[in-house]
Amino acid sequence: MRYRFAFLLLALTVLVMAGCGAGPAPNTNTPPSGSASPDAYTTASLVNDAAGFEKAISKNGVWIICLLNDLTIDKELVLDGEFTNGRKDDKGNDIIQRKIALYEQDQNRNITARYTLTVPKLTINSPNASIQHGTFKGDLYVNAPNFQLVDTTVEGNIYFSSDEIKNSFTMDEDSKVTGEQKVGNSNAIKG
Repeated sequence: MRYRFAFLLLALTVLVMAGCGAGPAPNTNTPPSGSASPDAYTTASLVNDAAGFEKAISKNGVWIICLLNDLTIDKELVLDGEFTNGRKDDKGNDIIQRKIALYEQDQNRNITARYTLTVPKLTINSPNASIQHGTFKGDLYVNAPNFQLVDTTVEGNIYFSSDEIKNSFTMDEDSKVTGEQKVGNSNAIKG
């Protein structure tokens, strides 16, 4: 009976990993050449509760955080740390990236479910971070360059720590922000 349960749990984990589309990233201990060492080299974290989400977005978390359901957290949070996604750019350097995946997908990368993350304030301190394919309810405070929205609705405001940070922000045509997008004062947006 224990073996069946262990096998079922393993099979479910593999299926969910495929659904998130976060195939395992190579685990390496070599820092990227010519740059500061990222905080971690990791694979995906599948989360379905507040504690798991908070751990995954921390400086000691992972590069990709995949929600498995709608999630509401009633406190301010910080996406922190610098992570690589296990890939290399055309010069052979590790690619720095952080991703909050508000969706699941099948083996053909078709989106099969979209989720809503509700947080009163989420501060983005990780460079090259994105929120993808779902809904974020709350305000975003962006302190790091190259923040992206991909097929995501933000029901709230986005405050940027500087014009430079705001100018590096991108969102695709499938994304929308219901509130303001503006440069805020640095005291108001510290993580």
